[in-house]
Amino acid sequence: MRWTLALASLLALAFGIHAESISGRVVGVSDGDTITVLDDNHAQHKVRLAGIDAPEKSQPFGNRSKESLSDLVFNKPVRVEFTKHDRYGRIVGKVWVQPQSCPTCPMTLDAGHAQITMGMAWWFRKYANEQSPADQGAYEFSETEARAKRVGLWRDSDPVPPWEFRRGRFSATSVQ
Repeated sequence: MRWTLALASLLALAFGIHAESISGRVVGVSDGDTITVLDDNHAQHKVRLAGIDAPEKSQPFGNRSKESLSDLVFNKPVRVEFTKHDRYGRIVGKVWVQPQSCPTCPMTLDAGHAQITMGMAWWFRKYANEQSPADQGAYEFSETEARAKRVGLWRDSDPVPPWEFRRGRFSATSVQ
């Protein structure tokens, strides 16, 4: 595994793969892990928060997850750091926003990590290899802690991960 990560890092450097960023204001929140950013040139960008997967709208906690992300980022300036687009053409990136508790601070709050910490999203382990080791550790720790504290979606006795829900293995019994 270490050799694979080292090789991937070397290839990224060799081919000049680097992170890009956009800055703008959040003008839409689709769900607990997808936003729309309007940049300074008035171009809209659909952004999927990297490293997380939030409940679908028709799933328990789907609406709460969307509301939580809205509270964090809606109508606020953000910076999005990314290296890829998904199969739907959305930017997949880390979204930075100013912490609500510090109106004079810079954009130091990782919105995706905040969603996990509040129990409003899962750490998307399937894509952990696209995260830095520091982010992997932080996201995993925060999910474990949220689960132990039974916050957010972890209040449910058996929360269904969205990737299983999308496969149709479960149906929504209640929408919260």
